[in-house]
Amino acid sequence: MRVVVFVKATEDSEAGVLPPGDLLEQMGKYNEELVDAGIMLGGDGLKPSSQARRVAFDGLGRTVIDGPFAETKELVAGYWIWEVRDMDEAVAWVKRCPNPMLGKSEIEIRPVFEMSDFAETMTPEAEEIHNRVRDKEQRR
Repeated sequence: MRVVVFVKATEDSEAGVLPPGDLLEQMGKYNEELVDAGIMLGGDGLKPSSQARRVAFDGLGRTVIDGPFAETKELVAGYWIWEVRDMDEAVAWVKRCPNPMLGKSEIEIRPVFEMSDFAETMTPEAEEIHNRVRDKEQRR
């Protein structure tokens, strides 16, 4: 199963405080373990929401909202994409992670929808489009 692992933002990460060198080294070693184990498919840290934009949808209308965004506890400061056997394996790997922030922090694990999850509502036309997109992604 694929999961996205979110490193939740903190006041420090939203203020643009960069991690010290020793934490960068610890996180680099952890990422290397994930890659060596065949778990990590991708991941990166994210800049503060002050450099972000949101696009709000209302019917056909689109509104652009400039950051920063107020609710720090709802923001993401980084992410990984992992391929794991199950949620228990993902939790076990997260428990091995160095604290990614300078103080208290949280990491959230969210399963990714697989095409099979949409079996009840997937039309042949939609399946063809999604397969075509997947094939194009894999050729990149």
